[in-house]
Amino acid sequence: MLKTILLGIIGLDIVVLVHELGHFFAAKLSGVEVEAFSIGMGKKLLFFSYRGTEYRLSMLPVGGYCKMKGEEQFSRALKEKDTSIPFEKGSLFSVSPIKRIFTYLAGPLANFLFSIVVLSFIWLFGFTINTYSNKILLVSDYPEVYHSADNPADKGGLKSGDTIIEIGDTQVTNYSQIQDIVYQSPGKPLTFLVLREGNEIPLVITPALDKDSGAGKIGIAPYIEPVIEMVKPASASSIAGLKTGDRILEANGERVENYLDLLKAVAARPKLLKLKVLSDGIRMDKTLVPVYNDSGMADLGISFKSLTIRKGQSGTIDSFKNGTLETVNNFMLTIKSLGLLFTGVHLDKAVSGPIRITYFVGEVASQGFKSGIKTGLTNLFRFLSVISIALCFANLLPIPIFDGGLILFTLITIVRRKGVNPVSFYRYQSVGMFILLVIFLLTTFGDISFLFSRG
Repeated sequence: MLKTILLGIIGLDIVVLVHELGHFFAAKLSGVEVEAFSIGMGKKLLFFSYRGTEYRLSMLPVGGYCKMKGEEQFSRALKEKDTSIPFEKGSLFSVSPIKRIFTYLAGPLANFLFSIVVLSFIWLFGFTINTYSNKILLVSDYPEVYHSADNPADKGGLKSGDTIIEIGDTQVTNYSQIQDIVYQSPGKPLTFLVLREGNEIPLVITPALDKDSGAGKIGIAPYIEPVIEMVKPASASSIAGLKTGDRILEANGERVENYLDLLKAVAARPKLLKLKVLSDGIRMDKTLVPVYNDSGMADLGISFKSLTIRKGQSGTIDSFKNGTLETVNNFMLTIKSLGLLFTGVHLDKAVSGPIRITYFVGEVASQGFKSGIKTGLTNLFRFLSVISIALCFANLLPIPIFDGGLILFTLITIVRRKGVNPVSFYRYQSVGMFILLVIFLLTTFGDISFLFSRG
């Protein structure tokens, strides 16, 4: 857990640092003096000054900030009830409104460019996706495992064992593609072409909205052959003598054709799990003693054979195109996700705050590093690119105190042809602080509940 948290903090700090560096360089270019640039928050621990800026390493290793000249002038004008902030060379409020907008905009823009650069490098060096085939199972056929019925897949005519070969105009060759399309399409009718007993059958299915995640779902799972790919050392399966390449044929007398058949046998929480296994062409009997966690889930210590897909390594120009396209797609998906917040999703589960995001970043990194340094770094920075786009979009929202809100306020001053009124600006900021506090409380409550659920 500690390793996960540390990796999460480092990852989140990278994204915030990129954002603040955007403001920093834009301020320098606009003639605004940067009084302090800090990595971390709170009391400063280490610091040095260079060309009028104090660079700090602060006590709390979360986030950071870029302090620009102008706060003192603003506070003085507010205290003295002036109608405008006095001019002082190098102050944020003394440069032209266009330069202020550029300075505000530079933070989100830096996050957007960071995503393009990161994803371009990932495409350049190549990456792998571990997924499964495009053959599917209906979760409603396994009520012992999934408490889910009356799903869109059932209504639309899908059956366990079907192979999805096309969704809309997209050819489908693996389960990851199915997930990507369905997750992004809640409430949108999709045309599926499935292969069943040698026949191609067109079906129309409308994904339902998963209110816990805000994603689309139709009620299917991948058809995973029960061939063991990895056995965790010292696990129940390792103790029972199972090894890589073994195929599970039966579990407690019931035939096992896919991994859900095995989970079905385990769902009853048996004290012993008696298996028939095909190992090196020989049928064997194995007996496991399942280990159950607090929520009743069994940890058998095995994973099943997956499908590994290699992508990327397509040249500098193509990699840049792919990185840019993926960044734009992530940005558009973020915009679409905002609309889903008003469709009845569970905000405490669908919306993540800084605590949960930190955990997710660390979890993605730590799990990836188990497969090697390259995989760990690829997974970490791919996820950070998504977080960076989310931060970019959130800061562009016209909410007071966010960059988008400050840009809007500056545009209003341009239209009115008046300088910044300290009292109006203070009230505007106060509204933003209140909104930010409400968001923080809601997300923190959900984050704490999430962490408790993770044990």
